Amino acid sequence: MLKEISFQINGKRKTLKVESGEILLDVLRERLNLTGVKRGCSVGECGACTVLIDGTPVDSCIYLAIWADGKDIVTVEGLGEDGEMSSMQKTFVEEGAVQCGFCTPGVVLSATALANKKQSFTRDEIRVALSGHLCRCTGYKKIVDAVEKEMEEQL
Repeated sequence: MLKEISFQINGKRKTLKVESGEILLDVLRERLNLTGVKRGCSVGECGACTVLIDGTPVDSCIYLAIWADGKDIVTVEGLGEDGEMSSMQKTFVEEGAVQCGFCTPGVVLSATALANKKQSFTRDEIRVALSGHLCRCTGYKKIVDAVEKEMEEQL
């Protein structure tokens, strides 16, 4: 059964018809061509499909598209402005926290949501906040370093 939904995606209003069982990941990648959202595990364990919904990190592989009706969604494509990377993205590059890049969009979105809380966090708290992301390349140290540095600069 088709249902019409409307939401903000990276600052732009979109209205489209979705199947009642269609997942947000498929809508974003296949219908809106937002390929920064990655298909990893398809069960909400790896974090590769993370997007921000109303500012909160969500695994789009287990989030029905109909639930997005009326929401504000941000993908990695929506972080920067005028073709420039966001401050968090730049810090990830500067700190060498990017390896193959598969997990990076989701990690950067979760880190951005954490930084948007405008408070300080310990390294252990940062690790917990990013614990829903699996990375096979970096060993996480440089990721935590980048998030910590960015958060210090924002405070």
